[in-house]
Amino acid sequence: MWLIILQTFIIILIIAIVLIYVLGYGYLFNGISKTYLKGKVSANIDDGKFFASNIIHTEAPKPWEEASDYNKKELPENIVEDLSRSNTASFIVVKDSKLIHEQYWKGYHQLSKTNSFSMAKAITVMLFGKALEEGKIKNIDDKFSDYFEEFKNKEFARNLTLKNLSQMESGLNWDEDYRNPFLPNAQAYYGKSLIKATFSSKFKQNPGENFEYQSGSTQLLGFAVKKAINQSLASYLSEKFWIPLGMEQNAEWSTDESGMEKTYCCIHSNARDFAKLGQFFLDNGKVGDKQILNLDFINQMRTPTEKSDEVYGMGFWINNDNPIKHYYFLGLQGQYIIMIPEHNMVIVRTGSYNNLPKNDRGRPDQVKFLVNETVKAFQ
Repeated sequence: MWLIILQTFIIILIIAIVLIYVLGYGYLFNGISKTYLKGKVSANIDDGKFFASNIIHTEAPKPWEEASDYNKKELPENIVEDLSRSNTASFIVVKDSKLIHEQYWKGYHQLSKTNSFSMAKAITVMLFGKALEEGKIKNIDDKFSDYFEEFKNKEFARNLTLKNLSQMESGLNWDEDYRNPFLPNAQAYYGKSLIKATFSSKFKQNPGENFEYQSGSTQLLGFAVKKAINQSLASYLSEKFWIPLGMEQNAEWSTDESGMEKTYCCIHSNARDFAKLGQFFLDNGKVGDKQILNLDFINQMRTPTEKSDEVYGMGFWINNDNPIKHYYFLGLQGQYIIMIPEHNMVIVRTGSYNNLPKNDRGRPDQVKFLVNETVKAFQ
């Protein structure tokens, strides 16, 4: 009797596994092995070592100059409480181009590399801007279907532009859900093929009609940029930004099995180097006297669009409503590189804030709190 029950269970299990693969959900097993079997319940800031990646090389590290009062001032209790409660890994404050505060929790330190998550979206847009500047992409309004002809036959997709993708106005039918394992984000994150995860998606409306934040849009942008530059995005990022900025460490950019970078996500670097990206934008795209990225393009990145209800530009989230205006790179679970031009300040926070409240048109409550309270503490 027990033998029959066991045999029946094994048969059902085999059928279930076959069905999962047939229906296109085989990536679920990869997700289970990289999350649940590692003691996690979702993607996390330390999972870079479990994925294939391309290296973003640096050559001549330029350590941050420390301010005269570097780490001499304790953070106010309300900031400490907020950072502790939100499971923070690192918190850095740069003012007037100098490191003024640096703090780590839970065993993280200066050399700890953590997942950028969607902060990589703005970096992908930077690469788009550089390719435009170098003439490898002819126009910001180039059609995506000029790079991938199969999109000329997709409903609504023929007139999709690279600018539409940058501004999250693609019209793509993509549910930006981070918890449901059967939706596109999970397939893109854990699956073997980013082309399979994104090119199979349909479009639900004409591009340019509405703003909808979608990882799939930035992944499509990444495919176009890679085709235009004819090299890996990691090597292009290294050559055009990582090396000129004097990053302190090599970084890793997670890829699928073909070596295509996850351009919506997943650059694994340290907090100090993330801060250098913020300082780069405060310096309007210059490194010393050299203009590394076209200022007109930078201004497009940090100009909020009407269709986003004035909260998103091209890769950046923006808050011009707050008395202290700011814009920022934003990643899942509270990865921030925040630029505050009026105070010449950069704030970096990394960590694992799984229940991050976003009550202001998709913008995290924590960002505005950190901006207001950190400026007050270090002005």
